[in-house]
Amino acid sequence: MIERLKKLFSVAESEPVKPDAHQLAVAATALMVQLSRVDNQEDERELKTIVDCAVKAHQITREEAEEILHDALAHAEDATSLYQFTGQINDYLDQQQKQSLLESIWRVAFADGRIDKYEEHLIRRMADLLHLNHREFMQARHRAEESAS
Repeated sequence: MIERLKKLFSVAESEPVKPDAHQLAVAATALMVQLSRVDNQEDERELKTIVDCAVKAHQITREEAEEILHDALAHAEDATSLYQFTGQINDYLDQQQKQSLLESIWRVAFADGRIDKYEEHLIRRMADLLHLNHREFMQARHRAEESAS
């Protein structure tokens, strides 16, 4: 009897709890926030782009996107690594959705009119953590660059 209870509790503890749509949106937005902070200059154009991307990606209102941004700013402040965000995303988004997210991340990078070397390095790390290959990385960059023009 005790052994069956131990097994029951060990299975329950090992099953991850699926995040809801808001939590996934916060995780995705937190990656964009991390990028906006990598050059130590949080630019208003970048924050506006983050909100625009959230509205488009999640089909939500601007107010909801701003709430997600607020949550993401708080989570990004407390973050110890990118993995806590990319781990959730990898578990619940498919390759196409992750490519779209990477394109949004690139849009944030292009928002201020220039790509800092630290931004490009961080985006590369994010792409690797999202299990996106070099071709997917470059395609997302080109799509974002075309939309920024």
